Amino acid sequence: MSKQNLLGTIVFLGFVVLSNSVFIVSETQRGVLLKFGEVVRADLQPGLHWKVPFVDSVRKFDGRILTVDSTPERYFTQEQKQLIVDSYAKFRIIDTAKYFTATSGEEFRAAALLSQRINDDLRNQVAGRTVQEVVSGERDQLMEAVKARLNQTVLTELGVEVIDVRVKKIDLPNEVSQSVYRRMNAEREKEAKELRSEGKEIAEGMRAEADRKVTVIEAEAVRDAEITRGDGDDTATGIYANSFNRDPEFYAFTRSLNAYQQTFASGRDIMLLQPDSQFFQYLGNPEADK
Repeated sequence: MSKQNLLGTIVFLGFVVLSNSVFIVSETQRGVLLKFGEVVRADLQPGLHWKVPFVDSVRKFDGRILTVDSTPERYFTQEQKQLIVDSYAKFRIIDTAKYFTATSGEEFRAAALLSQRINDDLRNQVAGRTVQEVVSGERDQLMEAVKARLNQTVLTELGVEVIDVRVKKIDLPNEVSQSVYRRMNAEREKEAKELRSEGKEIAEGMRAEADRKVTVIEAEAVRDAEITRGDGDDTATGIYANSFNRDPEFYAFTRSLNAYQQTFASGRDIMLLQPDSQFFQYLGNPEADK
């Protein structure tokens, strides 16, 4: 072999060895250095690093915040009511050695393990609360409790930190939704009937009060009319008395005229009287009287 060929071979081998000795970890990555599959250096920082060629190997992971989207699960509340909860979580790798050991560096495996733990903690949290508390009353507290419980275990088991846990949607099962709708409809119908009954009762009371007021007003009107009529009769009697005192003959004549008017008003009255009765004293012939 010539010196040139030998030199070329040495350069080529040097290049191969050098290329297998140097590796770069980018700003968005985290890495571990392995020797025959065993972690010898963890948490490799971004930058240029060296390794023993053909002996050491490198595994790189995404160092950014990752998302695990859990599938909707059915949980039971404190009242044994069923809820379908859809959730997701944000996490990032903190301990690359534990992460690699637990997941073999596979992100989908880490997501599956974390999703299982999220579902277990959500099940426990929902089971200790009512539907009202889960849906609106303590929803934020529920998510914070799940996050806190996860961070107590996942850092030591999976080497990750849970940044946030969020409940995207809470639904009732279809059969429960129909039952709730029917119950709400029945309650609204019952409430409407009660309101109609109360309205009818109030209307009857108002009508009775109006009738009572009408009766009182009519009675007062009759009373006032009788009083006015009595006052008028009293006044008329006084006038008649004064007239009688002034001219008794004229007063007697006026009374006779009133008696004639009342007696012959209908035209059908029959009276049996003596010819010389006082009733006819003003019906005789004035010339005969003379």
